[in-house]
Amino acid sequence: MKAATIPIGTKRGRPRSGQTTKAILKAAAEIVIASGLAEMTIEGVAERAGVGKASIYRRWPSKGALAFDAVVDAILAAEPTPDTGSLEGDLARVAESWVRLANVRRGGRTLAHFIAEIQSDPDLAVAWRERFVDRIRRERRPIIERAIARGEIAPGSDPELIMDVLYGPLYHRYLNGHLPLDESFARRVVRMVAAAALDGAAASEPRHLLKPSS
Repeated sequence: MKAATIPIGTKRGRPRSGQTTKAILKAAAEIVIASGLAEMTIEGVAERAGVGKASIYRRWPSKGALAFDAVVDAILAAEPTPDTGSLEGDLARVAESWVRLANVRRGGRTLAHFIAEIQSDPDLAVAWRERFVDRIRRERRPIIERAIARGEIAPGSDPELIMDVLYGPLYHRYLNGHLPLDESFARRVVRMVAAAALDGAAASEPRHLLKPSS
């Protein structure tokens, strides 16, 4: 018999919608980080979260979409977007956190598995960009917007360019493994990115070409 709607205040029954979503994301993150995307199944997530498979299918169009959402949630919970008061300080926190994740056996392996999987699955690649890459960048974009608002970097500085120049070297060392990927390297990358941004290199017109206001 189908259960009636759970009255407010009751402690029985399955979790309400918001709690269900959190339980599913938590279960998916635990499984994919421990075992990888290939080993994660909707059945396994449902069992661990204590929900029906239909609850998952209503919320996510694919296993990959769920896995990416779950891992991004875990990343952002561990390192919310910082606000140190300076561009370099904020970028340093982000870069150092990324390096720590990449160097932790489980975290680093998960990221590597994701990148490997999307090479042969175009649909998964779209989900990766939309649910992982784009979401992380949206969450970090206020770092650049605040720096512009403070007058720290030039108006018109391109947030996407700054983030590409920040993450590019980190991914390069992560994927190639040719040199150490550590927090010292992350801080040096950040110093270069911040110095270039402060000099106006990310603006449509470099600072030295902007006409002084009269």
